[in-house]
Amino acid sequence: MEHLSKKLSIFDRYMTGWIILAMVVGVGVGYFWPAVPTVIDQLSIGTTSLPIAIGLILMMYPPLTKVDYGQMGRVFKDWRTLVFSLFQNWVLGPIIMFLLAVVFLHNYPDYMVGLIMIGLARCIAMVIVWSELAHGDSEYTAGLVAFNAIFQILFYSIFAYFFVTILPGWFGLKTYTLHISMLEIAKTVFIYLGIPFIAGITSRYAIIHFKGRQWFETKYVPKISRITFWALIFTIIMMFSVKGEKVVQLPLDVVRIAIPLLLYFLIMFFASFAIAHRRKVAYPVAASLSFTAASNNFELAIAVAVGIFGINSGEAFAAVIGPLVEVPVLLALVNVALRFKKKFS
Repeated sequence: MEHLSKKLSIFDRYMTGWIILAMVVGVGVGYFWPAVPTVIDQLSIGTTSLPIAIGLILMMYPPLTKVDYGQMGRVFKDWRTLVFSLFQNWVLGPIIMFLLAVVFLHNYPDYMVGLIMIGLARCIAMVIVWSELAHGDSEYTAGLVAFNAIFQILFYSIFAYFFVTILPGWFGLKTYTLHISMLEIAKTVFIYLGIPFIAGITSRYAIIHFKGRQWFETKYVPKISRITFWALIFTIIMMFSVKGEKVVQLPLDVVRIAIPLLLYFLIMFFASFAIAHRRKVAYPVAASLSFTAASNNFELAIAVAVGIFGINSGEAFAAVIGPLVEVPVLLALVNVALRFKKKFS
């Protein structure tokens, strides 16, 4: 372990500290300089925040460039594991988040709906970063992300209608009428996954063709790898600053929303690893499955909540708290996964 730590840069060794510092800086900026969040909100096209979108696209580019897309065929050959992942993401995950939202937030219907919408938005972005940090299978993660992206475009509107308009009524709770088109979902998926995917796959094959695989792997990849770290820090500061004032003003509400979110991440992560271990799945694939199941597409949840309920709504506030909880929790789970790695070897 000591030998490994010597190989890691100061950024990798103290990743948790840097993330926490970025969160504190973001909240401080939003609280002490309220004009900054206003400017960030103004730098938007529709419900898409340009600073956050740029940060996420830059963060996604290096991992998607490193993926060996020629190896992705095996993701689709192992249909049992693929079906298991789809069940986790599109049946188990939404149901668990719905139940947690009802149990903890039934007296706060706006927050409850915001949480449900987070549970329906399966991860297509940050999971690639978490999987890479946890030494997961990058090709497998990319394959699962592609599946989730397609499922989101096709089924998010249907799931949202069922879980927000119909299902709460069965529990005697307030229901909402939502109008979310497949085109809106497709636009969000394209911004946060399509753009970095096209850039990554294009640059990968162009550079390998003109400069060779060795130059690509030994020169180009090391140079772009650090982009992910700085883009992650930038994105966290932007996200936390937008709601920094509210986080400070409504700390109890933040805690109310954070508790079911925390439970959700832990349940999905540990259950996925346990099942993968029992099925004797190799560690890299198990890590990819677990982080895919535990992560959520907060960009989509925020965009939908803002578009339907407004930027100052309780639903939008709950959606924003999602990544504020997910980032430090998933980062901590990266360290847990690396400890699990020993049990799989």
